[in-house]
Amino acid sequence: MIKIILSSLIVIAGLLVWSFSNQSNEGTGTDSNSFISDSTKKQGAQMSDKIIKSDEEWKKELSPEEYRILREKGTEKAFTGKYWNNFELGTYVCAACGTELFESDTKFESGCGWPSYFEPIDSSRIIYKKDSSYGMIRTEVICAKCGGHLGHVFDDGPPPTGKRYCINSGSMKFIKKDKK
Repeated sequence: MIKIILSSLIVIAGLLVWSFSNQSNEGTGTDSNSFISDSTKKQGAQMSDKIIKSDEEWKKELSPEEYRILREKGTEKAFTGKYWNNFELGTYVCAACGTELFESDTKFESGCGWPSYFEPIDSSRIIYKKDSSYGMIRTEVICAKCGGHLGHVFDDGPPPTGKRYCINSGSMKFIKKDKK
């Protein structure tokens, strides 16, 4: 329990330091995430088969936790999601629409308590949007097909991309692949 609390505090401290260091660059185009600050009119928004449903339709199709995360931009507590420690071979898909988002070979242990990936399957399946909530400046990651909130992306990931896509387990489903 103490390890979980300490890990959570380290993650929060890191986010605060990162946020404050990037606030001085806001609007200048020089912050590290400026190239993906908002792609709602760019790459991810070009998916031709977008899914648009009412809140009532989503509530009927999604579990309460999936709805809270995907439609209300919620998050799960660190180290509690069903996939944060899953390293089986497979594909992670959007829990709302089934769009393939991340392959297991791009998943890594970041220590943050959420599933982390260094790149999506295809950047056209993701929308990147500036998120200034909770006193931080982050880049939100959204499913381009259904508009569901997935999590956030940070610039502290491993090579080859240097990115850490920090994604809620509740926004995805895992499709296990058979070992060959």
